[in-house]
Amino acid sequence: MRLVDSHCHPASALREGRIGPWIAAARAAGVESAVAIGTDLDDWTEYRDLASAHPDFFRHTVGLHPCHVDEGWEDKVAALSPFFADATEPVALGEIGLDHFRLPADPAEAGQVKARQEEAFAKQLALARQFGCPVVIHSRSAFSDCVRLIDASGVDWSKVVFHCFAGGPDQMRELNRRGGRGSFTGTVTYPKAPLVRDALKAQGPARLMLETDSPYLAPQSIRGKENTPASLVEIATQAGEVLGMPAAEVAELTTRNVRSFFGF
Repeated sequence: MRLVDSHCHPASALREGRIGPWIAAARAAGVESAVAIGTDLDDWTEYRDLASAHPDFFRHTVGLHPCHVDEGWEDKVAALSPFFADATEPVALGEIGLDHFRLPADPAEAGQVKARQEEAFAKQLALARQFGCPVVIHSRSAFSDCVRLIDASGVDWSKVVFHCFAGGPDQMRELNRRGGRGSFTGTVTYPKAPLVRDALKAQGPARLMLETDSPYLAPQSIRGKENTPASLVEIATQAGEVLGMPAAEVAELTTRNVRSFFGF
C-alpha cells in the first residue's frame, strides 16, 4: 500500500529529536511522503529545512493560520513571499483561512478578531493568486465566509483544498461545483461523524485526498493518543469502506491525487 499524508505538523517530533523514528514508522506503514504544513513564522523555516534535508519524504507549505493572526500579522504575511524564491520552494500556501470556533465572548472583540482574520486571509489569497500555487484552507465554523472570500479573490478553485473537512455533503457539493475539494482525516473513523462520511461519499474518489493532521485527530483505534502519518492506513481503510473500494485502491488514487494537486 502506497500512501501520501497530505497534511501533518511534525514540529514536536522535530524539536524533540524524534523525526528519524517518526519517518521510519511512517515508511513502515507504507507512507512514502508527507506534506509538513506551516502555520506561523516559527515553523516556516523549520519545515523548509526539513524538506531540504529529507527531499525523498517531505514537502512543505507556508501560511499564517487564522488562530495566529495577531495584531502584528501584517509583518508575518509580508515574510511569506521570500519563501517562494527558496531553492526548496513550498508546494502550497497554507494553512490559511478563518476560525470562528473560539472567539472572545465580548461581541465587539469577536468582531475585531473576525475582521482581522478576514483581512489576513484576503491578503494571503492575493499572494496565492500571484504565485499561482495551491491553497490549503483552514475553515472552522466559517464555511460560508471562507467560500465568499475565495470567490472574491479570483483564486483558481481547482487549486483549493479544505483540509480536515468537517462539513456535510451539501457543503462538499458546493466546493465541488466550484472546482475545489475536501481532504479527510481520522474524523471519518469516529462513530459520531456520519455527516463527514456522507461528505466523503458525496465527493467520491476523483478528488479525494487523505491526511492525518498529526499529531492531532488520531483515528478511532488510538483516539486520545499522539497521531502520526502511520495512522493514514486506518483512514484509507475507512474511506474505502465508505466508497465501497479496497483500501489499496484508495491508497493508490489518493496518492496520485495528492501528488497531482501539490505538483510533486
